[in-house]
Amino acid sequence: MTALPDRMRRVGIGRIVGLLLLAALLALRIWDPGPIEALRQRSFDIYQLMQPRAVRRDLVTIVDIDETSLRALGQWPWPRTVMAEILSKIVERGGTVIGFDVLFPEPDRSSPEVAAETFRGLDEETRETLRRLPGNDAIFADAIRMSKVVLGQSGYRVSGAAPMPRPTIQTGIAILGTDPRPFLVDFPHLLRNLPILDLAAQGQGIFSIIPEQDGIVRRVPVVAVADGIVVPSLSLEMLRVASGSGAILIKTDSSGVRSVGVGDFKIPTDGKGRVWIHFSSLKPSRYVSAIDLLQGSVPVDRLAGKMVLIGTSAAGLLDLKVTPVHPALPGVELHAQLLESALMGETLSRPTYTAFVEIMLATLLSLILITLVPRVNAVTLFVLGGATAAVTLAVSWYCFSSLRLLIDYTFPLISSLIVYAVLVCTNYVTVSADRYRIRSAFSQYLSPELVEQLAQSPEKLTLGGEQRVLTVLFSDIRGFTAISELYKDDPKGLTTLINRLFTPLTKDIMERRGTIDKYMGDAIMAFWNAPLDDPSHEVNACEAACAMLDSLDALNDQRQREASDDQPVPPLRIGIGVNTGLCAVGNFGSELHFNYSVLGDTVNLASRLEGMTKQYGVPIIIGEKTAQAVLSRFAVLEIDHLQVRGKREPQRIFTILGRANVAASHDFAELNERNGLMLTAYRCREWSQALEMILLCRELGNKFGLDDYYELYLQRVRQLIDTPASSG
Repeated sequence: MTALPDRMRRVGIGRIVGLLLLAALLALRIWDPGPIEALRQRSFDIYQLMQPRAVRRDLVTIVDIDETSLRALGQWPWPRTVMAEILSKIVERGGTVIGFDVLFPEPDRSSPEVAAETFRGLDEETRETLRRLPGNDAIFADAIRMSKVVLGQSGYRVSGAAPMPRPTIQTGIAILGTDPRPFLVDFPHLLRNLPILDLAAQGQGIFSIIPEQDGIVRRVPVVAVADGIVVPSLSLEMLRVASGSGAILIKTDSSGVRSVGVGDFKIPTDGKGRVWIHFSSLKPSRYVSAIDLLQGSVPVDRLAGKMVLIGTSAAGLLDLKVTPVHPALPGVELHAQLLESALMGETLSRPTYTAFVEIMLATLLSLILITLVPRVNAVTLFVLGGATAAVTLAVSWYCFSSLRLLIDYTFPLISSLIVYAVLVCTNYVTVSADRYRIRSAFSQYLSPELVEQLAQSPEKLTLGGEQRVLTVLFSDIRGFTAISELYKDDPKGLTTLINRLFTPLTKDIMERRGTIDKYMGDAIMAFWNAPLDDPSHEVNACEAACAMLDSLDALNDQRQREASDDQPVPPLRIGIGVNTGLCAVGNFGSELHFNYSVLGDTVNLASRLEGMTKQYGVPIIIGEKTAQAVLSRFAVLEIDHLQVRGKREPQRIFTILGRANVAASHDFAELNERNGLMLTAYRCREWSQALEMILLCRELGNKFGLDDYYELYLQRVRQLIDTPASSG
């Protein structure tokens, strides 16, 4: 019945709560809801802000359809003849592969054949002349055909959109592994260029970019599914054309896409075929204004040997994106950044196994905390936790800065911090409950100061039982039966009297670090040196005994003053026995009820000593070990030898006649000397000398209330003298 509670006590409620919380956190990470993902992504943003990708060589140039060009050439779209001229200028200056981050899905409205049909006021000859002129789209197609051009396409998800005809040409896709389409970003529809332009180009790639849930662009798909077919991105297709490769290789496994390769380039992706862009700082020299190119003011080295993207930074054309390094970056810049990082082999990667690594790291850190929190102090744990957090951050930073590997540090640190906080709170609640339990359990036995000390240091308490050297005190009211007779018609009055007596006596014990064991009718049992250590337990016990006698005198005086002249007030008397020795101390009883108490011969002897106070006529009798420990603090007088059951050697017993001031007095010194001579003569059976010393001691002992004690010895000696045969 108690197996489960015992096991819980061994493991600790805090650890059980910590393990349950860890399981919940791991389940949350596996689920990976939006807030968890957003936090992880923001941590990667911080890395990119701290250390943007260094641009060591200009490998990509952007021909920018900027505001200046729009003012000079008119609104967009420009005539295709202008676009053809831009292509020619790029080729003249040595551009290698040209990618369009703009789309040409409709015929040029400024083309001659369109003007022939739409312009008013033209004569038929003029219209026929216009019809015979080369169309702008054809001129643009010829310019495309004369260079390595990749046209952009746009994937979109507009419901109810009219389907477009399948492309006449398609990039070759090779797959190593399972079919990637279930994992890839899927666009139901694909917006293409005019067929005449598609047929002239060497490749087509989508430039569609999907921001994360917070609107920030961090990843772009390098392959996607659009209109049911696998298509490359604009950047990937430009790499394919530049390398002369005929196909794109997609490697997959059961968890999704692993990488995309083209020629000598291998780009690591996430499971959905997306690449984390390693952003560099915004570099104005990467841009060339379209109007400057047309006017011939662009130096040759700005384009020679470089890959060229044609796009726009004009705000009115709505192609601005929010990125980790810039709040409004032109969309074409993203493709340029991806191209540069791919050409330099500096793309970021976050393989599918990184989630497993992060979960394992979170588990390890949390388990370490669950193990250590109950065992080490707060300072050590704080230092250890700080060092662990620093190492985790350092490893994550090293993976980013040196290996270009994205390892999330937020989940391991935050999950372990949550586990730590819950462990601390649980431990606090448990400790508070333990302290409350200790205060409740011992408030009746110990002084408030000792209870608080025990509550603050519960490790000092051994509740299961232990062997310790203790000093035990028994106190009993003399003549209690006769006193009870006086209150036979007033039991409430007797209860009040006992409470009036026990209250100051209990206070005397507890104020001197004593533990109240129990009240037994008219008796009190107490002990010292448990549950808290008390190096001076013998002295404190004797001091409590003396204080109890003082409190009793004060109570008798008070009762006498309260009594009427015709009401007898018998004085209260108590006997006190004190003994020191090895005891068993702890919780004793049953599973249903137990008390914190002491057992052993030492306890039995203390009880016997208390009973002997009536025989010897002294209020206090202490054992030999107690006396040896307090000789310098009290006026201790030896009174007899006792043969204790279970002991081979007789035990000497003593009484206390006062504190240190009495011990230092001349009268006590003389009495102590004479008493010692008397006991020696008595034990040597020198009855005449013993009788003489008894008479001398009785004169001095009268000052210390020892009349009954010496009367006892006087009667003993006389009896032994009268009946010598019985003395043997």
